Amino acid sequence: MARVGGRNAAFAWFVGIVSAAIIVTLLVLAIPMFPAASQWLAQIGRTSDGSDGAGAPSPGASSASDAASSPQGCRDLYNDAAWAVLRQTDGAVVTASTDPPVSTAKDVVAALQPAVVLTCRWTSDAGEISTTVATVPTDAGAIAAASLPAKGFTCADDDGRVRCERTDGDLVESIEAGGGRWLSTSQQAWHPSRYAEGVADAVWPAEG
Repeated sequence: MARVGGRNAAFAWFVGIVSAAIIVTLLVLAIPMFPAASQWLAQIGRTSDGSDGAGAPSPGASSASDAASSPQGCRDLYNDAAWAVLRQTDGAVVTASTDPPVSTAKDVVAALQPAVVLTCRWTSDAGEISTTVATVPTDAGAIAAASLPAKGFTCADDDGRVRCERTDGDLVESIEAGGGRWLSTSQQAWHPSRYAEGVADAVWPAEG
């Protein structure tokens, strides 16, 4: 019986050593996962208290708030009557993009660096129209008012923002800036009634 007990003890020692080796190996393999696990647990904690979940904006969301509140599609820029007039013009096609503003004042546009939210380009048998909505620094209006007259624009204050216009034959341009928003339109040969005023109403909706 003593020899049997000895054999059992030796076997138990062997099993213990193998088990310990397995545990050490598993711990070594698991070490690279500790940072990922910690990050996952932290994310769960942020979501559960609402600081970084659906109930509150993430750190990058606030910087995009102006863009999010601007018109997000070409249809958003026009009331029903204006949209109908544009769409019913012979050969009318509208294309949405984030292309840079179309303007003869290229150096002023480059200096202000508008972050484009939406550009709507209309083509038709009557001509072309390009309208761009963007975000800009809050002092962009003052910079535009100081710079654009040298480019042939006439500028004036318009309901808390700066509005600059230029006409050269069939080309009519307008640039407006205020409250961190930018709106520019280039109308080549095609001049729907109150076009620039209408899109401005969509970008800067009346309060109240």
